[in-house]
Amino acid sequence: MTDTGSSVPRRQLGRHLRIAREQAGLGLEAAAHELEVSRTTMYRIETGGAAVRKADVLAMCKVYGVSDEMTEALIGLATQTKTKGWWHAYGDAIPSWFELYVGLEAAASRLRHWEPASFPGLLQTREYATHLLRSHPDLPGQEVERRVEVRMERQHILRRRKPAAPQLEIILDEVVLRRRAPGMAGQLAHLHSVASSETATIRVVPLTVEPNWALAGSNFVILDFPSTGLRTPEPTTIYSESLTGAIYLDRPTEVAAYAKAWRALEALALDPSRSADLIAMIAKECSDD
Repeated sequence: MTDTGSSVPRRQLGRHLRIAREQAGLGLEAAAHELEVSRTTMYRIETGGAAVRKADVLAMCKVYGVSDEMTEALIGLATQTKTKGWWHAYGDAIPSWFELYVGLEAAASRLRHWEPASFPGLLQTREYATHLLRSHPDLPGQEVERRVEVRMERQHILRRRKPAAPQLEIILDEVVLRRRAPGMAGQLAHLHSVASSETATIRVVPLTVEPNWALAGSNFVILDFPSTGLRTPEPTTIYSESLTGAIYLDRPTEVAAYAKAWRALEALALDPSRSADLIAMIAKECSDD
């Protein structure tokens, strides 16, 4: 699977339009008023949350005083935002706030996950994913099945060759390994297999570790992106999910804060070899139950 969809050009276009607006000295509200659109629409465009029509780009560039050359380049990006990624076939099975992440995940060259509560979607078995989604009170059975399929489809990036599969690094809390669930033995066996095959680097923070500031935060993913030809690479982005949505952060100070947390978690975690041994031990305990 090589399709990275429209997320990256949407983000690039939105970022350039935001910079142009700021250089023109216009706030978001003022620009929205001038362009006769809602503030929400402006925000979605600038954060890459929506495809943008050529007419919209022309209008924005005119208001912002953008050069003809840059306007043409931005129109080219706007055309690319119409490209459909594989995930569009699943429609409403992917929440709008998660759709952007799926595209960015597919385009990333390196993914660093901190997961204190569950296994990351890229490493979940079908049985574990099904149980986890069925536990949600607001998801009907058919919706659960569709979301499981999306999760399984996302995992194809770990087996692709062109572009190369992303470098995947996972840090898990040991409590995730010990929380019993249907199919847990199979999930742990799969995790150990992935670690042994070096498809991902998996490290575990043991229960014996004392409380630490880095453990107090929620889950997050640090996404790094490759350079592609003459195009400016996407900035490193932080993704963090909540019950009702997600945040995407890419300002240098924000990225630096999460990079510091990642280093702290690495210092707390067992090395990959000892982590694999711990996973194997807990898997055996689980299968013996």
